[in-house]
Amino acid sequence: MIIDTLKNADKYTSLHPLFAKAFDYLKQNNLAKLPDGTVEIAEGLKAIISNKPGKTKEFSLEKFECHQQNIDIQVCVKGKEIIGWKPLENCKSKKTNYDANKDVQFFLDEPETFFQLHSGQFAIFYPEDVHAPMIGKDDDLIKKIVFKVKI
Repeated sequence: MIIDTLKNADKYTSLHPLFAKAFDYLKQNNLAKLPDGTVEIAEGLKAIISNKPGKTKEFSLEKFECHQQNIDIQVCVKGKEIIGWKPLENCKSKKTNYDANKDVQFFLDEPETFFQLHSGQFAIFYPEDVHAPMIGKDDDLIKKIVFKVKI
């Protein structure tokens, strides 16, 4: 997992060939005005844009998830988002088996740590990063972009 600010995004473009395209998309668009939805940016790279109220910790942990076919770059555009995290190797309680069609597996474990993203910050989750995003106050909107980067 990586946590940083968008001003440092260029430091991460060498980690995957599509990271540069994802961060270029952020530079080339007015993020506050992007409508909710999914945008195909390039083969193997899409952006999911949402503007939703935060979830309770308990609700978010119902989908404590990881992926095998994609890396997530989760960008906080507006608001404050809390995310739970735990390394996959420490997860012992599967909630579901891996679903290859949806590229997701859920766990019953508790996160080892929680961290907060503010506007202009991002987190990169690799397949070994189990995460529970979108924790916040239900009356506070969180605008975010999740890039799905095909491995």
